[in-house]
Amino acid sequence: MDLIYKTWPWYVAGPLIALTMFLLIKMGKKFGMSSNLRTMCSIGGAGKFVDFFKFDWKKDVWNLYVVLGVIFGGFIALQFLSPTAPQINQDVVIQLQELGINSTNTAFLPTELFSLESVLSIKGFAIILIGGFLVGFGSRYAGGCTSGHAISGLSNLQIPSLIAIIGFFIGGLVMVHLIFPLIF
Repeated sequence: MDLIYKTWPWYVAGPLIALTMFLLIKMGKKFGMSSNLRTMCSIGGAGKFVDFFKFDWKKDVWNLYVVLGVIFGGFIALQFLSPTAPQINQDVVIQLQELGINSTNTAFLPTELFSLESVLSIKGFAIILIGGFLVGFGSRYAGGCTSGHAISGLSNLQIPSLIAIIGFFIGGLVMVHLIFPLIF
């Protein structure tokens, strides 16, 4: 039997996200991925060295199951539900080709950026190191990551989350239009 591979329509995925957020709010929980890094560091004993990691991580261990779900869900989706790479707009393909990225529409991630050779090069390692630092610093400075602010924070009508999301979008636009062309 041949399965039809499509993304879920907004009218299915949106209400499921809303239902999930409603249940989390009713249980007094906050959703976010970057908070899991704090929990994992605390479990690993980082609280002995840095006060930020001194907290009762057992109350947040439930969120680690979300991480496992994302990992396993992504694996299942890639291996069993996604027979081909997603097709992107031809105008975007042309723009990426001008930057030297020719693997669009053939792979889930551009091999020019995410192949083992690229990651192990000095340039690739520097990009990962600097990018990782900026993402980590930014999510800590903003008090959470994009998923936490965009899904959980906005669901709770938090003004700081709205400000953070606006900052994330501005940062993304600056990256794509100003910094990314300089790197490649």
